[in-house]
Amino acid sequence: MTYFLRRLPLSRLLLVCGLVLVLGVSLTAIALALGSGPTPAPQPLADAVHQAFVAPPVEGVSARVQLTDHLLEGANLATGSAGGAGGLSSSPLLTGGSGRLWIAKDGRARLELQSEQGDTQIYYDGHTVSIYDASSNTLYRYTPKPMEATSPSSKAGAEGSAHHEPPSVAKIEEAISHLHHVDVSGATPTDVAGQPAYTVRVTPKESGSMIAGAELSWDAVHGVPLRAAIYSTTSASPAIELAATEVSYGQVDGSVFNFKPPANAKVQEIVLPSEEPGTSSKDTHDEHPNVTTHGEGITSVAVIESKAKSGAQGSSSPLPEGLQKVKINGVEATELPTELGTVLSFERAGLNYVLVGAVSPAAVEAVAKGL
Repeated sequence: MTYFLRRLPLSRLLLVCGLVLVLGVSLTAIALALGSGPTPAPQPLADAVHQAFVAPPVEGVSARVQLTDHLLEGANLATGSAGGAGGLSSSPLLTGGSGRLWIAKDGRARLELQSEQGDTQIYYDGHTVSIYDASSNTLYRYTPKPMEATSPSSKAGAEGSAHHEPPSVAKIEEAISHLHHVDVSGATPTDVAGQPAYTVRVTPKESGSMIAGAELSWDAVHGVPLRAAIYSTTSASPAIELAATEVSYGQVDGSVFNFKPPANAKVQEIVLPSEEPGTSSKDTHDEHPNVTTHGEGITSVAVIESKAKSGAQGSSSPLPEGLQKVKINGVEATELPTELGTVLSFERAGLNYVLVGAVSPAAVEAVAKGL
């Protein structure tokens, strides 16, 4: 699968990533710049998606972008110690900002967002994601584990997948018909960054969550995503939105991706919690977090349970200091309400609990009280 994705033309690869982002309702998102440019002819959604898959590949993408982020609006991030919640409030990733985006044909990417406190740079070199926050002079790095073919037959299968044909209109229609938990709009003709584009909106059928829907807009000619947005039930405006305001296609100079943070920058390696089948946080020898879900569908709440670090000074909560506190069965918990859901963290009897759900604080607290 990984080999197949690497061999896809850039325009198709970007479209796949964009569709997964929207249909998975897990997105990062984008500020729309609708102008008075040309709009494409109306056509069914499956035809518009198929047209994007078969569009001629582009050599690269250079764009000016606008990020709008209301995710943490109202959250008390201005307080707390330096480098904690107060430091977060200055990041354009949380406050929004304008900047530039470059994507090379080989998949390398760079996003640069400007703010008064300093720029934020996001780089992907094909192996590692690096985020440099100038306001805190910190470099965050995440390297996903590679997926390697383990046998000659699997390699041969990957080789064959490189020649996989784009899905037909019938296959796309079939895939859309299987999306039973969401309503999918048609392909609405519009323009983004002066380019003729189509926009599709996905709306959850199930009520009770704080997610009202998500949208994706893509270039009708090149098949490249130009805008993505996630909407909250509390506002008609996007909670998070990332969109191109200007875009051009063509080869990107490799020097754009030559990034070197300051020599005195703090470096933090990001390691995601790993879940092993059959493990339980009740086992004192288990160092891996135990992940369970309570409820079903988009209103479910994920519970991450892990051993508290012995000898840790103060709270070992992964959430920044300065956030609001609530009581869970007599234990103090740190809570972060957002426009799209709630994160809750507390420690009890040598265990750390982190609860995450696209639901209200009251719903997450109810799950926590039942643990």
